[in-house]
Amino acid sequence: MFHLARRTFIAAGIIALSGLPAFAQELGDDGLHKAPWQRETFKDLREDLEEANAEGKRLLVMIEQRGCIYCKKMHEEVYVDPEISALLEDRFFVVQINMFGDVEVTDFDGEILSEKDMVSKWNVLFTPTNLYFPEEVEEGVSAPAAAVASVPGAFGRLTTYNMMRWVLDKEYEGDEPFQKYHARQVVKQQETGKLDVSE
Repeated sequence: MFHLARRTFIAAGIIALSGLPAFAQELGDDGLHKAPWQRETFKDLREDLEEANAEGKRLLVMIEQRGCIYCKKMHEEVYVDPEISALLEDRFFVVQINMFGDVEVTDFDGEILSEKDMVSKWNVLFTPTNLYFPEEVEEGVSAPAAAVASVPGAFGRLTTYNMMRWVLDKEYEGDEPFQKYHARQVVKQQETGKLDVSE
């Protein structure tokens, strides 16, 4: 059985002592969950990619919607894990897109559409959907074609953490698919009781 990291219990204890709800998450005017590691940008993906590279981070686009129970699950049960939130803060440049929003988004191919029209163009059907990008994207390529991984749906902390590590370590450039990589990592994580099992 997988054991929670000691600092997870410490963090939960601090929250409990503070009197705050354990999984309280801020909602924006758009009804989407807001986390401190999400960036407010002009949603120009080329500019976002340049800024991510300048900070030594990987660009991650999170597509979410108001009232999404699976988005809520991710924000209140998974992203709050100290090791996962630290990885998101330290290693990723996270841009949130509202599946039914009207804010303009500029795709890598230069096309400018509202969030809802861009999501339709990208053929994204589920929220949350996370798109992970490489450091370089060729001219004329749209976001779904550029992404090294597209992850629709809500997953637990092990799958989420391992996907982020798979992207950061550029495992997608090798021959081993994510599913096999994930299975190997889970065995180590269960044996050690921690998420970070890198050698």
